[in-house]
Amino acid sequence: MSVSESASRRIPLQLSLGGTELQALCGPGNRVLLRIERYYQVSFLGQPGDWMVEGDQAAEAVQAIRRLQTHLERYGELSEVDIEGAMKDEGGTQAAADVLIAGRRHICGKTPNQRSYLKAIRSKTLTLAVGPAGSGKTYLAVAAAVSAMNSNRVERIILTRPAVEAGERLGFLPGDMQQKVDPYLRPLFDALADMLGVERMNALLEQNRIEIAPLAYMRGRTLNDAFVILDEAQNTTREQMKMFLTRLGFGACMVVTGDVTQVDLPRHQQSGLLHALKVLERVPDIAICRLDARDVVRHQLVEQIVNAYEDDDRD
Repeated sequence: MSVSESASRRIPLQLSLGGTELQALCGPGNRVLLRIERYYQVSFLGQPGDWMVEGDQAAEAVQAIRRLQTHLERYGELSEVDIEGAMKDEGGTQAAADVLIAGRRHICGKTPNQRSYLKAIRSKTLTLAVGPAGSGKTYLAVAAAVSAMNSNRVERIILTRPAVEAGERLGFLPGDMQQKVDPYLRPLFDALADMLGVERMNALLEQNRIEIAPLAYMRGRTLNDAFVILDEAQNTTREQMKMFLTRLGFGACMVVTGDVTQVDLPRHQQSGLLHALKVLERVPDIAICRLDARDVVRHQLVEQIVNAYEDDDRD
């Protein structure tokens, strides 16, 4: 091994953090450091905050720690998503101008694809996003919607999903309409509650500034001055997708998200999302964003599961 190669395997890392901040950066029981060690196959040698990082990807590990330090100094906390995102972020530290203030959360794209996705939402009237579970396509869309409403760029948020498991015939389910649609729209409620808190979310629902409804209830409407999100769009038919897209009104922004590997429609029906990706590719003011396993920022096993299924599909 040459001298330069040897040097690249051992990189000093000194952090100017107080004891509380350093403890938060390392995590309980050094959980954050251990995760970075496993991800990059490196070792942190020495005392906390004054390390020698050893391994073939020592430079990448140091950059990840620096990104986490910047985030911690800026926002005072680190979430699991922040930790996973720091290891996938090839673009360096996040510019403050690119951070969405969505209720009580400061949210930004953790990977280059996620940042491109948010940029598309800001610059285009309609954005179609496809990607696997955990790639942020729904959560980031909801964050953009909350940010847009809080800054008065839109008057309301409308969130919808196709209730395909019930054939969009919800009458046989027990309870009132809210109870009927809850199982299909729960992921959207969860994202809103995370950003706004349950009390604030419920208040906005009562004021009708946030509306959550099955896709079938969009028929015949014109959606003006609204941020509209269609989630799980891979389970729309061509006719349903056309119906939804033509609800677009003045001053509105639309985001359509889905995972084209998880279509639950009957075999004889083509996914409306797959069709839309083909026919709308060259229409002005429409962006198409494709996320993949590299953008998954859930538990580390989720990315491995996604990759395993993709490998099996190719075989």
